[in-house]
Amino acid sequence: MSSSRAFTALLLAAGLSSAGCVRSYAGESALSFQDLDYSTEGTKQPWPVHRAALPDVTARYKLATELNVAYVDLPASSPDAKTVVFVHGLGSYLKFWRAQLDVFQAQGYRVIAVDLPGYGKSDKPATFPYTMEAMADVVHELTRVLGVDKPILAGHSMGGQTSLSYAIRYPEALSALVLVSPAGFEKFSWNEKAWFARVMSSEFIKYAPEANIWGSVRQGNFMHWGPQHDWLIEERVRLAKSPEFDSYAYANVRTVRGLAHNDFVRENIQHITVPTLIVYGTDDRLIPNPFLHGGEAREIMEYGASRIPGAALAPMKGCGHTVQLDCPAPFNETVLAFLKDPEAATPFLAKEAPKDKAPKPGEPAPVPGAPGNQPSPTPAQNDAPAPSDGPRP
Repeated sequence: MSSSRAFTALLLAAGLSSAGCVRSYAGESALSFQDLDYSTEGTKQPWPVHRAALPDVTARYKLATELNVAYVDLPASSPDAKTVVFVHGLGSYLKFWRAQLDVFQAQGYRVIAVDLPGYGKSDKPATFPYTMEAMADVVHELTRVLGVDKPILAGHSMGGQTSLSYAIRYPEALSALVLVSPAGFEKFSWNEKAWFARVMSSEFIKYAPEANIWGSVRQGNFMHWGPQHDWLIEERVRLAKSPEFDSYAYANVRTVRGLAHNDFVRENIQHITVPTLIVYGTDDRLIPNPFLHGGEAREIMEYGASRIPGAALAPMKGCGHTVQLDCPAPFNETVLAFLKDPEAATPFLAKEAPKDKAPKPGEPAPVPGAPGNQPSPTPAQNDAPAPSDGPRP
């Protein structure tokens, strides 16, 4: 069996084993990205959705039309309040912070959540590079357009790697960092990146059977699934029938390729200067990548925490990859406590800093990171993706 067929078979098996007696949404009507329900959980009070033009990003990446991104902006209780900017992960959109936005606003924060290019209600241009450095540029320009000075960034998975890139490249433009099951720490060989390039395609995403979707979303991301999460499956299945889904699927493939180039983050995380909290689920099934490495998320997260000066580590026992939805109450309590006084967080102290594994025979040695207070992103070294954020049909 080819590696791509084996990969598909594994996902299908995961879907069939985890879905059980569940509702099928295959017969439901198509859902447009613009019609996604962005509202408060429970009361269904709609969040105000805005769009912002980003001329600097448009010019920098030579896009044919001006890039516009969608975002939610919930006002603070006072003009002196801090701002938290939430950045979603691969394949998702700002609604994946559904259990946080209203809670954090109620604590007095100004809350902004963005749909990154290619996702949710934002534009999905084929020529956008979809690297984590380009994504960081989007978040950086959006904060400037909205007049936000030194926000707190909270990034999940792919959004975590985006936030890491932001923190390295724009150290004076944020005040704290919350990394939630972040991508960017895990190391992949060139052979592993090439393997992932073979199995990820727009067709693989677009034509994924519903059982695969149940498996990759429910089993891959959650340990505490409940009916309140069924919207994740319904929206994914119905969105696949939308004419805009082709652009979304292509953006996913390009984003995974962008995630491959995490050497910039791995080689420069020691330059991060703001208080940092790393939150992860101890039962994360996506990090480290289960198809290539296996092991425990703890090892990957401790690697990152040992290299970011003063970083605090907060494992969420028995929680999965999408920990902010899987275990919302302890997650919110932990993050809010950190935000009250980031400087007081207890730093992680490794007994011995984890060491990078030596390259395999015939594999190129890692390129040393460029020193400096504000390094420039390393250029793409090839076109192969790394599964830092886990596959999701």
